[in-house]
Amino acid sequence: MSTVTSSLNRWQKKELCSFFNNANLSLLFKASVHGFNATTFHEKCNTQGPTVIVAYNKSGRVFGAFTSKSYAQTGQNVVDDKAFLFSFNDKEMKEDPLRVVSGNPQYAFTDNGPNFDSLVFLYNNTANAYSNPGTYQFDPQKIHGNDLQLTECEVYRVEDFEGLMEKPWRNVQWNSDVQSSLTTQFRPYYIKPSSSVTHVPFILCDTMGLEDGVNTGLDVDDFATILKGHIQDKYQFNPLMPIQPDSPHFHKSPGLKDKIHCVVFVIDISRVKLLSDKTIEKFVVFRKKANQLSIPQLVLLTKVDEACPLVAEDLKNVYQSHYINKMMQEISSQLGVSLSVVVPVKNYYQELEIDSQTDILLLNAVVQMLRAADGYFDDFYNPEERSE
Repeated sequence: MSTVTSSLNRWQKKELCSFFNNANLSLLFKASVHGFNATTFHEKCNTQGPTVIVAYNKSGRVFGAFTSKSYAQTGQNVVDDKAFLFSFNDKEMKEDPLRVVSGNPQYAFTDNGPNFDSLVFLYNNTANAYSNPGTYQFDPQKIHGNDLQLTECEVYRVEDFEGLMEKPWRNVQWNSDVQSSLTTQFRPYYIKPSSSVTHVPFILCDTMGLEDGVNTGLDVDDFATILKGHIQDKYQFNPLMPIQPDSPHFHKSPGLKDKIHCVVFVIDISRVKLLSDKTIEKFVVFRKKANQLSIPQLVLLTKVDEACPLVAEDLKNVYQSHYINKMMQEISSQLGVSLSVVVPVKNYYQELEIDSQTDILLLNAVVQMLRAADGYFDDFYNPEERSE
C-alpha cells in the first residue's frame, strides 16, 4: 500500500505552521485518497485532539479551519474559543495569511462533519465547500476567491499546539554526571565503556523485527528459542522456517548467562499511529511468550526529537511534551503494557560527536533495562514465586 503524502509545499506548510507556533503537523485524512465524504472524515479524524482542515482550489487559494477540540460525531454545536478560519494565496506569496475568528465561540463548529457554520467542507459529500459568512465574518473573495470547488481536502493533527506541560511528569537527571527492520542476524553486543574498563557484566542482543507481512519478520518460535538461550551469534534468521536443533547455531545446553533476562521492543514513535492490527496481534503473541517465561519487558520509543519540535529544540522537554506523553500512553494502551515500562529516546543518526543529553536519555533507558533484569533474577532465585 502506497504512503499517503501531504499536498502542502514547503512555503504553504511554513505559512500554515505560523498559526501554531511551528507545531508539528501529522496528516490524518486526504480526500483524494480516502473519499470526499463525512463518513471517512470522521473515521480518520475523530478523537484526534486539535486538528486543521486544509482545502485547495484551482484559484490558488489554500484555506481551511482549525479547532482545538476533538471531533466526536455528536451532531452538537461545539464551544471553542481557539477555533478560526484561515486563507493564503499560493499566487501571492508576499500577502500575509488571513485569520478569522468566530464572532460567537459557542458555535465554533457543528460536530456532524467539517462544518464551521460559515464555511463547510466536503459539502453534501462532494468535492465542494459551502460558504455563507455569518458566525465567521469574512470576505469570500479573500477566503476562497469565490471558488468553492475543491481539488483536495486534507486534515492534519496539530501536535503540541498547547506547548509544554508546566512540570515534567517523569524526572531525569540531566547533568553529565550520570521502519522495517534491517537486522537479519542474531547479534550479541558486548559493551566497552572506556579504555580503562574492558567490559560491563551485561550484553545487548539484536534480532530481526516484527514485520506484519506473511512470512516476514521474526518467527515466534525463533523468539522463544532466543529467550531460552539456544541461538548463537550470527545465526541468519529465516522467516519461513525457525531454527532447528541440528543447526550449527543451535546451543543445545544453554546456561543462565545465555538466556535473555529482559526483552525490549523498539518502536519508532512516528509509527505508533500507523501500527496495523496484525502488528499489534504479533506483539501480543510475543509478549505472551515472554510472560510465560517470566521475562520482564520494556518498550523503547525512538526518534522523539523528530516527532515533536519542542523536543527537537531541547531534549529536556521530552517529559513535558503533551504529544510525547500522548504517544507513550497510546502505545501503552495498544500493547497492554504499563506506562512505567515505556521509555522514550533520541537516536544518533547524523551527529559526528556525542551529545550529553542524548546519552543521558539512552543511559536512562539502559538503567531501566537493568532494573527489569534485576526483577528477573529476584524471581529466578525465589522458586516459590516463579511462574511455571
